[in-house]
Amino acid sequence: MQPLKIRKFPFTAILLLSAPFAVHAADLSLPLNTWTQVSALEKPYDPNDPLVQLLAMEEVDVWARIRKGFGIPDLDNPLVANQVQWYSSRPDYIQRTTTRASRYLFHVVQELEKRGMPTELALLPFIESAFNPQAYSTAKAAGMWQFIPSTGRDFNLTQSMFKDDRRNVIASTDAALTYLQKLYGMFGDWQLALAAYNWGEGSVQRAINKAQAAGRPTDFNSLSQYMPVETRNYVPKLQAVKNIIASPAEYGIMLPKVENQPYFVTIGKTRDIDIKVAAQLAELSIDEFKALNPQFNRPVITGSSDTQILLPQSNAEKFKSNLAKWGHALSSWTAHKVTSARERIETIAKKFGTTPEVIREANHIPPKMLLKAGSTVLVPKPEHAPEKDIAPEIVDNARMVTVPDVPETRRLYVKVGKRDTLASIAKRHNVSVTQIKDWNNLKHDKVAAGQTLQLNVQNKASGKRHVARGTTTHRKAAPAPTRKTASSSKKRHG
Repeated sequence: MQPLKIRKFPFTAILLLSAPFAVHAADLSLPLNTWTQVSALEKPYDPNDPLVQLLAMEEVDVWARIRKGFGIPDLDNPLVANQVQWYSSRPDYIQRTTTRASRYLFHVVQELEKRGMPTELALLPFIESAFNPQAYSTAKAAGMWQFIPSTGRDFNLTQSMFKDDRRNVIASTDAALTYLQKLYGMFGDWQLALAAYNWGEGSVQRAINKAQAAGRPTDFNSLSQYMPVETRNYVPKLQAVKNIIASPAEYGIMLPKVENQPYFVTIGKTRDIDIKVAAQLAELSIDEFKALNPQFNRPVITGSSDTQILLPQSNAEKFKSNLAKWGHALSSWTAHKVTSARERIETIAKKFGTTPEVIREANHIPPKMLLKAGSTVLVPKPEHAPEKDIAPEIVDNARMVTVPDVPETRRLYVKVGKRDTLASIAKRHNVSVTQIKDWNNLKHDKVAAGQTLQLNVQNKASGKRHVARGTTTHRKAAPAPTRKTASSSKKRHG
């Protein structure tokens, strides 16, 4: 047989040979012929050769890669048909979700293949969040993979005032796949691993123990009777989506084309930069920028050695070129730490020459709330201030606690009862005898029944604290990763 003359093939195919989870910006400077050196190779034809197989896949999109990597046994369960009917009768929902997914699928599939995991797991965010990395549930689960706070901390997903890595596309995907691998190692069954991802591994193990004690099988269908409704439907939902993706035409569904190449690249950022400025330099809309960088909680991205932003490949060079020509400050924000017991937003705004509305919006401060001492908030940099980044120790430890903007005390009039004394009245209202005497100009400790006393008591509303979402109040991890997302109360984001 004549040796195969391997022709030059597209950059897309080369990426499959050696691309990491995302292309780094530095890689873009390599000349194209660096990537195509392999085209000069000649070797005997081997149909099992990965390179030859790769050539046959040149025009395959990511949906085809997912289908090729299916590895979880199909679930034979009557609930699957119900879920297929639900999804297939909503083509607009499928279209919105798959279009949104097109930004992330190549990365997720690439990571699954690197780990040798079934590629239908790339469809799991379809069930969790409709591929919305900004999704936030009533169970406080966040991001595309819907991690609750404790499990996020167990998998090193930073949750601070400035960022929440549960929404970070790369970090959360890595954490989710690591967790799923762990669950598969525990149960040796992908369907049970998925049930545990939704319900918690402890719950699945207890269900297995019950089934074994009753002499019953321990597969997903047999354990369903022990599961809550949400978990009972969870794996059937994934099977339903898998069926539709496997044969979209059969259900009248048109999937958007997802190119078999990275959608985004990573850019390292060691200096603070406003989200608005970063989007402008990349020539992206704010919404598109946030779709790839949803982890940032504030209007400024704080720079560090491990800060990365994601950009579509076509916009990375634009970002670098525009950044080189940018002649203005990259960030217009700095941090202010509250030192007084209760500081009004209006006071801070006046101090920094801005409006209360600007500070409330930048820091997600609800109306009619004050800041407690120790809180850190973003404020506009004063005019002509030196371009200085927010200090790392502030970024790492920033927290914000608000309390209702109401008087700390309220006036109360109390009529003295027959058995009342100043001591009993003081105890009942959590004040001191001395205070009561001062408020009422009393010279002695005796009071008469029927006498009216004025008290200034603590206003209960003023003591209620509100810790801002995304603020870390403690770092203590849960004793074991449990991901009970209470999905029955979770809003689905379509």
